[in-house]
Amino acid sequence: MTSPSSVMRLAGCQWSATGDPAANLVTLGEWTARAADAGARLVIHPEAAMASFAGRLDTAAEPLDGRFADGVREVAARHGVTLVVGMFTPADEITTAEGRGRSRVHNTLLVTGGGVEETTYRKIHLYDAFGSRESDTVAPGDEVRTVEVDGWSVGLATCYDVRFADHFTELGRRGAELVVLPASWGDGPGKASQWDLLTRARAHDAQAWLLAVGQAWTPESVRGPYGIGRSALADPTGEVRARLGGGEDLLVVEVDHETVSRTRETIPVL
Repeated sequence: MTSPSSVMRLAGCQWSATGDPAANLVTLGEWTARAADAGARLVIHPEAAMASFAGRLDTAAEPLDGRFADGVREVAARHGVTLVVGMFTPADEITTAEGRGRSRVHNTLLVTGGGVEETTYRKIHLYDAFGSRESDTVAPGDEVRTVEVDGWSVGLATCYDVRFADHFTELGRRGAELVVLPASWGDGPGKASQWDLLTRARAHDAQAWLLAVGQAWTPESVRGPYGIGRSALADPTGEVRARLGGGEDLLVVEVDHETVSRTRETIPVL
């Protein structure tokens, strides 16, 4: 039987962001309060929780000492939890084919609160697929990241990263026992089944628990925010233990160390 100290309760907050960071910060606080009331120690919000992809990212982006990030820190402190929040931070400037300059951002996860050493992860794999070019507005990160939360090694990944198995295998090799995957996964033909398949496969690749947290469902015909919902917890074998539907909702789950160690001993692929 798993000892209580080896279990962590966490929550995924599935909601739809607007283009207004101030309004989104209020919503983030409301969902965090619900998660904390449910006993969660680690609370994960979607990719682009700061501002949806429907608007200009360069005008929404703020530095890590800006108003939005400071607001996230205040929410975490108020509720005594660790937060993982998708936001945009300034990156660089590129020159377009027409010769015009354009600012890019980093698609950033901020991990803060709950006594952790504050950590950020910049999305490495950009969504240049299905006719989109995230790299036109977003600069890629270049570093795989983990963070220690309540005695757990937590790996960080964002949305399109889920299509790259090596990222998750590397997290597992670095000792990650849990991977969190905030996302803004657009709707479209086959996209839900791909999401379900890939989240399960990446949990298996990392041999870790994986909590994937998306923006709530938005019809394909609507221009942002982009999401299909279907936030899910998969265990280290890739078995889905819990899943939400498409609407705004809260997924509260528990994970344990023993399942990770047993899986890695039984199937030593790492």
